[in-house]
Amino acid sequence: MKYISTRGKVAPIGFIDMFLMGLGEDGGLIVPEAIPTVSAEQLKAWSGLSFQEVMFNVFSLYTNGEIPDDDLRKLIADSYAGFTSPDVLPLTKLSDELSVMELFHGPTFAFKDVALQFMGNLYAYVAQKRGEVINILGATSGDTGASAISSVRGKEGIQICILHPDGKVSRVQELQMTTVQDDNVLNLSVNGNFDDCQRIIKDLFADVKFKAKYHLRAINSINFVRILAQAVYYFYAYLKLPEAVRAGGINVSVPTGNFGNIFSGYLAKKMGVPINQLVLATNENNILERFIREGMYKPEGFKSTHSPSMDIQIASNFERYLYYFLGEDSAEVTARMNRFKAEGQLAFTAEEVERIQRDLSAYSVSNEECLETIRGYEEKYGYLLDPHSACGVAAYERAGGKGEGVFVSLATAHPAKFDEAIKLLDIEQKFPERISELFDKPQRQVSVDNSEEAVAALLVDFYRVDN
Repeated sequence: MKYISTRGKVAPIGFIDMFLMGLGEDGGLIVPEAIPTVSAEQLKAWSGLSFQEVMFNVFSLYTNGEIPDDDLRKLIADSYAGFTSPDVLPLTKLSDELSVMELFHGPTFAFKDVALQFMGNLYAYVAQKRGEVINILGATSGDTGASAISSVRGKEGIQICILHPDGKVSRVQELQMTTVQDDNVLNLSVNGNFDDCQRIIKDLFADVKFKAKYHLRAINSINFVRILAQAVYYFYAYLKLPEAVRAGGINVSVPTGNFGNIFSGYLAKKMGVPINQLVLATNENNILERFIREGMYKPEGFKSTHSPSMDIQIASNFERYLYYFLGEDSAEVTARMNRFKAEGQLAFTAEEVERIQRDLSAYSVSNEECLETIRGYEEKYGYLLDPHSACGVAAYERAGGKGEGVFVSLATAHPAKFDEAIKLLDIEQKFPERISELFDKPQRQVSVDNSEEAVAALLVDFYRVDN
């Protein structure tokens, strides 16, 4: 297994080199040269396996033996030892048609923990084995930052800087990042929105000299390892359902803003998971819905919503999907991404829209509908959804009945992380102790202007560059 760039100008590299590269040095995103497939017989043989065992089997198809089996098993075991559910990702049945897969039982109560706890341990492993300097740089719309910091705080040989948009994450999300006092952590509060943070990150990674000098490593979903780790829970969701229920394939509703979570499902489907419908659920920042429904990919007016982790206009992983949609034609991908950069939009033909809709369906959920869904499911099932998970369930309700198979909707965060929205419904919830204790801790963060130069100046002072 070798890895290449969506833009075709990165020589094929191995698994660990791909992990360390993060963003392709040609500005593209890293993908495998070929996607391995899992046969129906193989998939059936995985029935009954734990999440950790499923993850080992999936990753073994991609690692080329660069990580010995015993080391890989230990990395996986260590990464999920702190999850509060023995299943790691429990599947809760709400009705005969709908089950919810809870992805929020990790240390920061968000789905990002599933990938980032593993990535943090993998960075520490590589730092030790190779003597590498690991300086992690990432942007967050709320959950990635807390999960990434949790995964590497205090670890020798690793420093991490996370950018978040000032005032545009929930209070709990902010506290989970900024109450960390470890000296290897730097939180930057950017005067802008998440798209501004993400643009700064991509520009810094695209500056190959700066990236090499300061050993920049990616934790965002531009890193393919993050995508792969998330793909595992689509396998696990399918395998956790009773055989008779999953016989006709399953449907998955996926809250997503950066296209990473649903692209992971697209990857799992291409690998062989029998997924009929992949439903993209988004909020009023609905660029992805308009792309799928109308064939127009164009940012339009940022809106603050009850689901801030999806308040995103420019989706990092859109380019990965485009690569496969265009038949792995890197020249055409480059041409279209250059056109998007120049014109601020991409238009697709009617025939192309028809093909896109064979892969994906999409539903945008308003603030009002989001809250109505939270209230409705709490009253009907006694089940409390966070606002992002509620978008997923609302999308399921609109997509249900349009095809075969049961639905799994991904619950991406614990509702305690977004109590601002829950309080609007006069619902009182009990906070987990690890969240309650955050409110009494001092914060540490640095405010910074919305510019690559301002962020770079702070990174020069923060990062260690010696070997």
